[in-house]
Formats: sequence, structure tokens, C-alpha cells
Amino acid sequence: MAHTLDQLEVGKKGIITEFADEQAGCQLMTMGILPGSEVKVIRKAPMGGAIYLKTDHQQFAIRNTEAECIVLK
Repeated sequence: MAHTLDQLEVGKKGIITEFADEQAGCQLMTMGILPGSEVKVIRKAPMGGAIYLKTDHQQFAIRNTEAECIVLK
């Protein structure tokens, strides 16, 4: 069952399969967040703030709207 990164609980992992929004996907790929990569949610800021994640030995903070575009398996 596919779900998005914003739905993933803190400490859980998933594999990025695609991006639901092409423009956001291009921006995320430029940052190094790529399809096929394993991603782990490290922390979520309160009230819909940033989501902190780790992928491919790098850590990122992204907006909740960007996390909604990352589809996982």
C-alpha cells in the first residue's frame, strides 16, 4: 500500500517510489531526495511545521507540503 512521507510516523522508514507533484519532485531531487532511496522520519515539528528526515546518509528538513508529494512503499 502506497502512502506519503507526511503520513509516516517518527522513527519509521519507507522507500521513495515517486513524487505526486512534478515541480516539487524536481526541487526535492535537486536536494538529493531521490526515488529508490530509503527515507526515515527523524522528527516532526509541531503544528504542521517541518519534517526532519534522513536519506542516503544526509539529513533534511522539508515542509509538510513537500512531504505530502513524496510517495512511499
